[in-house]
Amino acid sequence: MVRRSKEDALATRQQLLDAAEHVFLAQGVAGTSLNDIAVAAGTTRGAIYWHFKDKADLFNAMMDRVALPLQQALALVEGAHDEDPLPGLKKALRSALRQTVTDPQTRRVFEVATHMVEYVDSLCAVRERHLQMRELWTQRFRQVLLRSAAARGVRLAIPSSAAAHGLHALVDGLVQNWLLEPGAFDLEATGIKAVDAFLRGVGLE
Repeated sequence: MVRRSKEDALATRQQLLDAAEHVFLAQGVAGTSLNDIAVAAGTTRGAIYWHFKDKADLFNAMMDRVALPLQQALALVEGAHDEDPLPGLKKALRSALRQTVTDPQTRRVFEVATHMVEYVDSLCAVRERHLQMRELWTQRFRQVLLRSAAARGVRLAIPSSAAAHGLHALVDGLVQNWLLEPGAFDLEATGIKAVDAFLRGVGLE
């Protein structure tokens, strides 16, 4: 009975997250109430508060479902003992771009996160999460770029922090613009070519 209760609770949590994705996409995050999500999930507001502290907490949990695999892939690259981690970084970025294109849930959540969020007072925690994720990715990019430069016996053409922020802005910008009009360009192919060009510009290709 206890195990079943845990399974039921997990199923309800997933229902709420699934509903949040669709309602956020349709109405925007600020324009969506917890009651809207509860109705869409076929449950109650009480069920939401059992699993999530507030709307921002629910939003962040929704993001974790698709962002965590990408974070783990980059963490593996950062923690690998390969002499030159750059090939692993490019593989992780290609995987992230492909996941955005081919996985409807990833695309939906990224679209919510990039185009459907207003940083109003009730969503300050969402803004904070975005800033934390930017810091996480740029720090990991910086470490990989420095290690790769050392392995290749070259010096980066610009400071490592600038290179890391530039690479993050490039990838993030490509995803955001592709989401506006998915048919405008091939995200994976264009993304990898753009990353290769950027890496050549900083002296690593």
